[in-house]
Amino acid sequence: MSMEIDSSQTHVAVVGLGYVGLPTALAFHQAGFHVRGIDVSQRAIESIKSGKPPFVDEGVVFSIPMGDPRWAVSADFSSVIPHSDIVLITVPTPVNADKTPDLSYVRSASRSVMEAIDPERGTIVVLESTVYPGVTRKELGRICSDLGIEIGKQVRIAYSPERINPGDPLHSASSVDRIVGCDDSEIGQYLAEVYSNITSANSSYVGPIEVAEAAKLVENVQRDIDIAFVNELATVLPRMGIDVEQVLSAAATKWNFHRHTPGIGVGGHCIPVDPYYYSSLAEDLGSPSMISPIARRINEGMPIFAADSILNILSDEEKPRVLLLGFAYKENTGDIRETPVTDLSRALSDSGCQVFVWDPHVGESSLPIWVSPVEEPGGVSDIDIVVVSTAHDECLKIDWDSFSEVCPSKRVFDGRRCLSPQDLSSKGWKYFGIGFPGPN
Repeated sequence: MSMEIDSSQTHVAVVGLGYVGLPTALAFHQAGFHVRGIDVSQRAIESIKSGKPPFVDEGVVFSIPMGDPRWAVSADFSSVIPHSDIVLITVPTPVNADKTPDLSYVRSASRSVMEAIDPERGTIVVLESTVYPGVTRKELGRICSDLGIEIGKQVRIAYSPERINPGDPLHSASSVDRIVGCDDSEIGQYLAEVYSNITSANSSYVGPIEVAEAAKLVENVQRDIDIAFVNELATVLPRMGIDVEQVLSAAATKWNFHRHTPGIGVGGHCIPVDPYYYSSLAEDLGSPSMISPIARRINEGMPIFAADSILNILSDEEKPRVLLLGFAYKENTGDIRETPVTDLSRALSDSGCQVFVWDPHVGESSLPIWVSPVEEPGGVSDIDIVVVSTAHDECLKIDWDSFSEVCPSKRVFDGRRCLSPQDLSSKGWKYFGIGFPGPN
């Protein structure tokens, strides 16, 4: 296969147009490729056709003119896949209720793709969804075997993990490093070159499929462990009257220290999920992980730790009124997948608090029934404590001088350590927060 990439003659299909798939599709289009997007959600298709992403993400910007011949979206695999040179599968890989890997989306999407390919075209199918090593080979191999498709001749398979950071324009599909795993080194090098067309960062072939699959797990499991350590510190050091943020900033002066910030928990589709894929793999191989499950327990326990801290502050209130600023799992997105604010708000509500939520990026219909949504942060009164639960830009720009009209007691709990204790104290607010010495 020639390593020369003619984007104007290369047709790319992206299956799954969510937080990863849509930015990836847009990046390929911007690089000059013919792009066809596929999603089973008709709502998502209609939203994209109107020029709007079906989710809130500051990093996703549409600039495609209506009727562009190099761009289309559809729910029909049979009209897209047979004419595609490269198919990227970017569907969710969640966990089941028992925390075991749920590969149903991968299996369904992969079967729909394989059933529609043109066996004479030599289509390259790349899985980008997070999986544990061996899934790409096993699941796609089984489907191809069922359909009588020969891998290596009628279809080629590879794995390239997505690394997009939703809501972060600096780490988008056009600016993150890409790696490719493929048994056929020529195909792997070709794909690395293809991906290099959409990113300003590096793109490299790393060897067999399982190497790339394992790399993705390692990236997120390591981050989960690192965050768990600072969250544990946030429960320990304040007992000595030490602010964990001051300690971490001091430690960060060493060149090889990885700086993380404690908080009410981690969310999203990767960090709360991928460790369970790793643990499942380790268990199946007869070498159960010791460190990853502990990290998961720490991070999953942070919403309850935060709720207990807030309830301790409000111990004198008979029926506390709490305003949560933000419900999304991270700043500047409307993404509520695995958001720790769900458990935090539920714990507060179950303990007798009346919980109000303001999130400019999350629609009222997406909020749980035990909270009361407000349209504006100042749209509620007689609040007993304000909790910064998501560090949206809009939350950080609040005028705290006038916000005392909302919260006369002037108590704030910084669940993301994104505010200045000194600044809030100078304005007369009683500052509390994760890892800050005080009642928590």
